[in-house]
Amino acid sequence: MKPADVPGHGARRAKLLVIDARGHLAHHAAADLPRYVRLGDLIVANDAATLPASLAAIHVPTGEPVEVRLAGRRSLAPDAVTTFTAVVFGAGDYRTPTEHRPGPPSLGVGDELTVGPLVATIVAVHGHPRLVDIRFHDSVDDIWAACARHGRPIQYSYIQAPLAMWDTWTSIASQPVAFEAPSAGFILDWSALRALRAHGAVFTTITHAAGISSTGDPDLDRMLPLDEPYVIPVATAALVNQTREREGRVIAVGTTVVRALEHAAAHTGRVRPGSGVATGRIGPHTRLLVVDGLVSGMHEPGTSHYELLRAFQEDDVLDTMVAEAEEHDYRAHHHACGAVAREHLAAVTVVGLGATLQDLHHHRRQRHPVRIGVLRRLRRNRPPGRREIDVLPAHRADLATALGSQEHHDQRVP
Repeated sequence: MKPADVPGHGARRAKLLVIDARGHLAHHAAADLPRYVRLGDLIVANDAATLPASLAAIHVPTGEPVEVRLAGRRSLAPDAVTTFTAVVFGAGDYRTPTEHRPGPPSLGVGDELTVGPLVATIVAVHGHPRLVDIRFHDSVDDIWAACARHGRPIQYSYIQAPLAMWDTWTSIASQPVAFEAPSAGFILDWSALRALRAHGAVFTTITHAAGISSTGDPDLDRMLPLDEPYVIPVATAALVNQTREREGRVIAVGTTVVRALEHAAAHTGRVRPGSGVATGRIGPHTRLLVVDGLVSGMHEPGTSHYELLRAFQEDDVLDTMVAEAEEHDYRAHHHACGAVAREHLAAVTVVGLGATLQDLHHHRRQRHPVRIGVLRRLRRNRPPGRREIDVLPAHRADLATALGSQEHHDQRVP
């Protein structure tokens, strides 16, 4: 699968790939996605904004430059920023493919790193010489300020122009906690949300610290995804549980939403509100308790994201999806997204989102996303008898506000 070379937001000009239960494929506009939801469906998205998680640093013992990519933390609390799990690269930046980046100097517990005005100490090395825990010695306010001033979004070489922070924020971005963009959410511009609501779906959000997607090191990539903290609001948990009780469908926008909801329901089968840390992997042998459908990216076979898709679809269907995407020159990258869903017993409908390179508008402020994936029809074909619950407010804050006051401003979908 070829990567795309531009990021983007919304479903305009992107295409919709539909695979029915017999494996027949048809192409539509991605804006047709609302046609595949129905009254009583619950759409759950990740409203995390992206952090400037790529930090240029100096390895003090050797004086060598390194890049520190923040990759994990144990809590989403605004003051829980003194300790991070990080992946360390040698000299260079995103313009060099990660698989060609040099490694850092030998890292050991006690080594110091300087990041602008900040000083951090390596406090643990985790099963790989480049995966470490670092602890900053500075105040919480100084850490946030230095990350905002000296950090930049994690980026990969297939997008050559440097990304601005707003390139990595979805339309519903709120608290800055994600290390990379929860990119499936790029399909959800305001027109898409209005259309989903018009088709009877309900929309709500969780906040989940989406982790890094690739390190360029096969051994390290096999350790992904790392543990990821999340927060599920009380109202979201109630909507999910009510939807399940009514035999409605829960459709997750992004693999992070699947991880959070399934982790929160692991013990009782009901989603527990509040904070948690998603651990472990979801794959073909996972019994999904909550999520029926998934809007996700097209991922390379063998990656942790692709393994999660196998919890929703049979391998032959996913193979057909990949082959069709390659034949039609669909492009996939970290800003890509699509849709996948699972079936308990009956017919299968697979919906994917993709755009050929010719469909992309290359003006910086008018770029359109690459979309691909799958959506599967479930056995529950009756619309619920209860009336629709209104769409919950989506939240948005710019990075400066979020890094400072952490105050979020509610916006109701028009």
